[in-house]
Amino acid sequence: MIDRLWNMASCASALLLASTLMMAPSFAQETPSKGGTLVVANDTEPRNLNPAIVASNGVFFIASKIVEPLAEMDYEDGLRPLLAESWKAADDGLSFTLNLRDGVSWSDGNPFTSADVAFSAMNVWKEKQNIGRQIFRNLVAVDTPDDKTAILRFSEPTPGQLIENAMPAVTAVLPAHLLKDENLDEAAYNAAPVGTGPFVFTEHKPGELYRLSRNENYWRDGQPYLDQIVYRVLPDPGAKAAALETGDIHVTAFSAVPLTDMARLDAIDGISVISEGYEGITYNITLDMNHRRKELANPLVRKAIAHAINQEFLVDVVFLGYATAATGPVPPTAKEFYAEDTVRYDFDTAKANELLDEAGYPRDADGKRFSLRLRPAPWFQQTRDTGDYVRQALAEVGIDVEIVTADPGGHIKAVYTDHDYDLAIGSPVWRNDPAISTTILYQGGLDAGIPFANQWGYDSEEMNGIIARGISTLDTAERTEVYKDFQRLAQDDLPIIFLTHFTFITVARDEVKNVSNNPRWATSGWADTWIAK
Repeated sequence: MIDRLWNMASCASALLLASTLMMAPSFAQETPSKGGTLVVANDTEPRNLNPAIVASNGVFFIASKIVEPLAEMDYEDGLRPLLAESWKAADDGLSFTLNLRDGVSWSDGNPFTSADVAFSAMNVWKEKQNIGRQIFRNLVAVDTPDDKTAILRFSEPTPGQLIENAMPAVTAVLPAHLLKDENLDEAAYNAAPVGTGPFVFTEHKPGELYRLSRNENYWRDGQPYLDQIVYRVLPDPGAKAAALETGDIHVTAFSAVPLTDMARLDAIDGISVISEGYEGITYNITLDMNHRRKELANPLVRKAIAHAINQEFLVDVVFLGYATAATGPVPPTAKEFYAEDTVRYDFDTAKANELLDEAGYPRDADGKRFSLRLRPAPWFQQTRDTGDYVRQALAEVGIDVEIVTADPGGHIKAVYTDHDYDLAIGSPVWRNDPAISTTILYQGGLDAGIPFANQWGYDSEEMNGIIARGISTLDTAERTEVYKDFQRLAQDDLPIIFLTHFTFITVARDEVKNVSNNPRWATSGWADTWIAK
């Protein structure tokens, strides 16, 4: 494996040069053509298409075209109103008022009202969603004085900044008239959602495709432009690249095409490689450690593991330069929150060996200290390749690692419900604010089974206190300092290791317009995406 990765490194320089030539999204005004079917490659088939329950990009990729949030990210204004036209936080942080858009209906013809927001907030975002449970934990009621006003009421001060930052990822609104009497975990809705978005769910052929069709009741006049979106299930990266070249598909997102193919595809007339459109969903590669395992409960062992891993190798060889080495849980692109003075664990095998000896785990006659089982997340080639590299890196310091693989559902169950792992390669997402999807990786006392959360068994009173302060501090400057303290403690305790930060790449045929025109393009509604005739 390592030999294969080193051979890939020879492509890195050419690809890095190519990356500087990647096309920026074009916002030039053209007259959109209506009609046509956009064909998109999709790696996997999400078992649940309800984005209000499962806030993950695999779900958003399809469901965001059907089910809308209150607002979406925007390059020019930060936030672009969708179902909410405006909003205002109370000075005391105990309420947040939403003024909802008039003239919106569900795709089944029923009117969208504040009752839908109240139902979604109290029964889904607060109770069911993997991310929303943290953000809305102090939500106690939603007042609906009229059909177009919803007032979120909190038992503890909740920063308006947090709610605004959370809107794109966490506030998908569900139809109360369809779900209020349903068991949300088992509802048929989760496989065929009804929404207010530009498209409606039409068809799922397992192993083949998802089909979405234009929502004729969509509230924005003249949109969507497309007749249909078809997501073809194409797990093989090489097949996706070939389908782009032949024109059988129009778009791949989330770096679905191998990084080694990017320069070649970008050189083909009619195909563009685009690095923008993911600024709001920066990914990370993490090494997650199960603290129920006595060796990994020891901070000396965790720090030794950090010193044993060469982050620059991961950047240069696994990511071919399309990543940066992480210095903690917040990426440096998040300038408002990023702390520069966190503890660093430079690649140093001598230091790693020294710490393992100090922790009381000497090598045996075979040179081994102990054995661990590692589960790499199956979402991306990079998570799998990182797992292979970590196995060999830890062997250099006497830790024997066995790779254990599973499909996405099996991986989530093993890590987040059964805790059947020692190490795992994860890929959490940074979503504009530490409280949205990052602090949950460190929050103690969580129930088992919450995906993409702290299931490692780490439970620090000091860390829990910092997280609680961050979610309740109203002053923006003070809140920012709280989250810098969070990063410092995260790196001191090192319950998990952040290895790299990276954003994805879209490859699209040039006839597709309005590609990557917002910071969450792949997970937005695509109402303004169109195909040139």
